Amino acid sequence: MRGGETAAYGELVLLHASVAKRTAAFLGAGSDADDVVQEAFVKAYRSLASFREGAAFRPWLLRIVANETRNALRSRGRRARREEWAALPDELFDPAEEAVAAERRGQLLAAVRELPEQYRLVVTCRYLLELDEQETATVLGWPRGTVKSRLHRALGRLRAQLPDREVQR
Repeated sequence: MRGGETAAYGELVLLHASVAKRTAAFLGAGSDADDVVQEAFVKAYRSLASFREGAAFRPWLLRIVANETRNALRSRGRRARREEWAALPDELFDPAEEAVAAERRGQLLAAVRELPEQYRLVVTCRYLLELDEQETATVLGWPRGTVKSRLHRALGRLRAQLPDREVQR
């Protein structure tokens, strides 16, 4: 793939495009998610030489997506980001999420939106994007211990906001 095999890279794009779009949308790109993902894939392709041999591709790519999302957000401003995050389209959720009652999902997402950004980001990566701790640390650029402590605090806040709902660990 490093030798410029575009077909192999095309397969990686197909394999990871969906999670890349969900990542961009959940991290705040909203309607710009497609543009952010496209730019991230272009940057990833250009940076293949810096990809560490033997490392997992998905966390590396999602780190680029997260960085591109931050760049887009900086240019758009905080207010617009909050409005777009509040209006995430339903098709961004995994099909399994559709089994969850819309009202309860709405309550949970509202509670997540209320979290301070550092907690919202870690909950988004771990539970909405289903990344493990190391992948979350890579995507957010935080040490693994920071991911653990912020996730613990975030879940505590969610438990306090949603006392009748069991919040996972």
